[in-house]
Amino acid sequence: METISFSDAFKYPFKTPKRLLYVLWLFIPVLGWLILFGYGVRLVNEFIEGRYEGLIKLDFMEDLKLGFITFLKTLPFYVLYIAIVFAATSINETLGNLVSFLLGFFVVPILVVNFFRKQTIESFFEFQLLDVVRDNLGDYIIAVLKQYALIIVFAILSIVLVGIPAMFFTNSIFIANLYGRLVEQRHPLALKSQSNDPVTM
Repeated sequence: METISFSDAFKYPFKTPKRLLYVLWLFIPVLGWLILFGYGVRLVNEFIEGRYEGLIKLDFMEDLKLGFITFLKTLPFYVLYIAIVFAATSINETLGNLVSFLLGFFVVPILVVNFFRKQTIESFFEFQLLDVVRDNLGDYIIAVLKQYALIIVFAILSIVLVGIPAMFFTNSIFIANLYGRLVEQRHPLALKSQSNDPVTM
């Protein structure tokens, strides 16, 4: 799998422009959010596998079910994350901000993609993936910075509306691409806990 270029990542959501309208589900509280969450999980898996033909077709029932189950599975990790940041902040606000930044930059992105791939509670706590980040620190930092840059570009394009769904549907594209290259291709043993059924508890 090749590293996706910034230009290809930018063009990706516009290859199937009508599907950008899926973002309108955001206006339906809870139900729409869960559908888009499940849809986002499937999109990340497309990125991991190196498929960038365009936005995939939304499946109402599949994405709703996937979104609901995966949302529930995220709760233990984010409860721990909030507890760590809160504890650090209670000691010192600067320390809390530093911990939040370090976790948000170096830890959470790769673990989120790993979770979206395997869809098990345990996969959110596979901290051995941080070894991959450490061993490929330059590539990882570049991927995260590209992700931030893409978000900024689409945020600017939000003035003409199309930037909003484009930003929403590509918010993990570089990290997922890196995961596909560095974890699945170079470290296949990291996948041993991948579930055969992606929506089972």
